[in-house]
Amino acid sequence: MRRTIALLILLLGVALTTWARSERVLVVPNDTLHFTALKLPPPDKLQAHLGPFRLAGAWEMKLGDYRFGGYSALLALPDGRLLAISDFGRFLTFMPPGGDQRYTPKHGDLLKDPRNDKRGVDSESATRDPRTGQIWLGLEYRNAFVRLGPNWRETGRAAPSSMAHWGLNSGPEAMLRLADGRFVALSEGARNWFWPSRHDGVVFPGDPVRRPEAGQRFTFQGPTAFDPVDMSQLPDGRVLVLMRTLIWPLPERFAGRLAIGDPRHIREGATWRVTEVARLASTLPVDNFEGLAVVPQKNGTLIVWLISDDNQTRLQRTLLWKLVVDPKDLPG
Repeated sequence: MRRTIALLILLLGVALTTWARSERVLVVPNDTLHFTALKLPPPDKLQAHLGPFRLAGAWEMKLGDYRFGGYSALLALPDGRLLAISDFGRFLTFMPPGGDQRYTPKHGDLLKDPRNDKRGVDSESATRDPRTGQIWLGLEYRNAFVRLGPNWRETGRAAPSSMAHWGLNSGPEAMLRLADGRFVALSEGARNWFWPSRHDGVVFPGDPVRRPEAGQRFTFQGPTAFDPVDMSQLPDGRVLVLMRTLIWPLPERFAGRLAIGDPRHIREGATWRVTEVARLASTLPVDNFEGLAVVPQKNGTLIVWLISDDNQTRLQRTLLWKLVVDPKDLPG
C-alpha cells in the first residue's frame, strides 16, 4: 500500500511539473515580474477625482522578456492572486504587491487560433463562477463566448444571435456572471456618435454557452462619452462598472470612470442606468484601464484592482491600481 501511495504521489508530481513546464504554462521567477511604484498626487487632488475611493498604491508592471501586456480583463482568485487576461488569449497569474509572494507568477496561453489570427482569441472580458471555478471569456471580434473548465481548458463556445449586430471591434467588452446566475454582457460600441452614453447590452438567464438563444437585449446608459470595459459585483449585489475613453490619439492618452448600478433593474427592452462614482482623470497616473476586480476585506471594506492594456506599444504602460472603498460610501 505504501509503495502504491508513493507511486501515485510521484506521478502527480510529474504531471504537475509537466503542466507547469508545458508550452501552455510557464512558471515565471518571482524576480522577473517587477512592480515599480508610481508617485501619487497629493491626497486632496486624489479625493477631488476619486471621491469615496482611496488610491492605496499604483505600480507599473514589467515581466522581463516574456510576451507581456495587452491585459483587457482581470479576475480575483480565491487564494489572493489576480488573473489578468490579454487580448492575445494569454494569461498572467500573480500576487499583487503586499500579498503572499510565495505564490509564483505563471504566464501562458488560454486560447490559441490555428491560423495565428488575433481575432480568434481576442479576449476582452472574463467572468468566473466561484462555486465551480469555470471561467467565461468574451471574444470581441467574434461576438462570442468561450467557456473554460476549472483546469482552464475550453469546454464550449457560442456566438449568440442577440450580439451578432455588435460589430467587429465593439464587444462583448464587459461581461459578468451575477450571483443569481444571470450573465450580463455590454458592447463597447455606443449607439450614437456624438456624446455617446447608450450601449447595447444582453442578459442571459444562465450559462450563455449552454443557452445562447436565451439572450435578452437591453440598453446600458452610463457617463457620457465613456465606454464600458469591465464589471464586478459587490457583496451587497450592486455592480461596479469600469469605463474609459480616448482623449488624445498620438500619443494615446486615456481617462476613465467608475460607475455603480443595481442589476435588479436589468430587464429586457429596458434601460439600465448607472451612476458615476469616481473619475480616473488624465492628470492622475492613468493609462488604458480595461480590467477591474473587487476583493472584499474582513473589515467590510473593498479592494478594487485596476489593470491597464498597453496595446503592445512602447508608448503605453501596464499599470496596476489598488483602490480601497467602504461600500457604505457608495450611492444606491
